Amino acid sequence: MSIRIKNKFIDIPLVQGAMAIGMSSPDLVGGVARRGGIGTLSMVNPGYREKDFLKNTFEANKRAYLKDLKFAREKSQGRGIILTNLMQVVERFEDYLDFLNTTDVDGIVVGAGLPLDLPKHISTEKIIGPIVSSERALRLIMKRWNKYNRRPDLVILEGPKAGGHLGFKREDLGINILDELEKILKISDGIPVFVGGGFGRPEKVKEALNRGASGVQIGTGFLFTKESGLPMSAKEEILNRVKSSKMKNLILESPVGLLARGMETKLVKKMATENIPPNRCLSCIRTCKRKDTKYCISEALINAVRGNLESGLFFVGTDVEKIEKIRSLDEYIDWLLEEE
Repeated sequence: MSIRIKNKFIDIPLVQGAMAIGMSSPDLVGGVARRGGIGTLSMVNPGYREKDFLKNTFEANKRAYLKDLKFAREKSQGRGIILTNLMQVVERFEDYLDFLNTTDVDGIVVGAGLPLDLPKHISTEKIIGPIVSSERALRLIMKRWNKYNRRPDLVILEGPKAGGHLGFKREDLGINILDELEKILKISDGIPVFVGGGFGRPEKVKEALNRGASGVQIGTGFLFTKESGLPMSAKEEILNRVKSSKMKNLILESPVGLLARGMETKLVKKMATENIPPNRCLSCIRTCKRKDTKYCISEALINAVRGNLESGLFFVGTDVEKIEKIRSLDEYIDWLLEEE
């Protein structure tokens, strides 16, 4: 199986969804690409470990990103595709796009908003694509991109069962995303469309392909592989708590201004009744109402990648309830693509 995306090809119908902060490790990203899929780095505060991160966030993020991209490239052995995910709502969004355009990443995908002017910042040599939740959103984007004589090189349709930020209102969380896929396929005109949110099992991959998707995007399943950035102790503890019904997967309110899906940690329970002021505001999200926000999303995500189950925010999709064990990346991909 070979899928063409612009001037590149992938051999397996898998996109590894970007997971911030640090969860999409370069080891994971490069490993997925090495297998012939699409690995995706996150541009959301990759510099959190840099010494000057708090004082010089933008430069620290760029520096760390280049290190991650170099590592992922080497790990990929020249196979597959490496993309970067950037959220529309981040501060200095256009500056980050201009920076990414100078790197050798294969392309950029954008979610958490409509990237109406993405082609303005990204060269025609690179892959570009939106992450959308509806046919209507894709139609708006494609109409605007006509102004630049560009169209998406791929589309990622993300459903309400996905981990992280969601493009849905509460009353729409029960939709069947495969029904929306059918609508999108009617206007995509041959553009590869990948569907995400609850597709991290072999039977769900097959179902998506049978409904016309080019492939699936998976985040949660890859998060619980050995190669992801989440510490092994946290992976094991989360799965143990889910299996013993001590931790739930649920819908959260995000400072970004969107609904999100994640795990019910002590932090999540606490922010249901009180505001948790940040130790230091990084001004990382344009849409964050800093004076009224219940918690700092950057601090919470950094605590998560450090394995802190008490004060961390773990963006995880519904697939967590069906994960039986932690596998290596290769074992997980082999399992996903097993023949009937």
